[in-house]
Amino acid sequence: MRKLTYYVAATIDGFIATEQGAVDFFPVGGDHGPTITAQYPETLPSEVREALGIRSANANFDTVIMGRKTHDFGVRTGTASPYAHLRQFVVSTTLTTPPDPAVELISADPLARVRALKREQGLGIWLCGGGELAQELLPEIDQIFLKLYPTVLGRGRPLFGAGPRLPEPAQFKIITSQVFEDGVAFLKYARVS
Repeated sequence: MRKLTYYVAATIDGFIATEQGAVDFFPVGGDHGPTITAQYPETLPSEVREALGIRSANANFDTVIMGRKTHDFGVRTGTASPYAHLRQFVVSTTLTTPPDPAVELISADPLARVRALKREQGLGIWLCGGGELAQELLPEIDQIFLKLYPTVLGRGRPLFGAGPRLPEPAQFKIITSQVFEDGVAFLKYARVS
């Protein structure tokens, strides 16, 4: 069965974006970027891959799922199909049609849809955001790959939204960790069965 991986950047106080959805406060550059990009090149938007000359096959993920607010970030930067090299899904209860022919819309029961996707053949499924969707899909998240930046934002969009309380805590164990000279920590967690 395929795994659902929440691969995301966060501040040390647990935010993935400002309240308005901006992510430009995350430092660019440093030594973490090239290393992580080499391991997960398919997590770069298609236009960035093209600009960097990345033409390698997808190694980890062949499917990406994102909430509407996360997708809107791509729309604001000029593309409704940000990950054309992946099968793309947008979860939204407000969109009535897919934002692009290459993007599939999930308008109801994303948990059931993810369960069905996990039963299909293929590489992993990347949950790229946002926090509200991560909260909803938490029962199916198998792994969390966290780029933890040495930044305190104070307030913003939480890593797991502000959804309902869980009946019991979801337990994860760390499988690898790497701290870069620029202060970014890359932490990989797996769900404890």
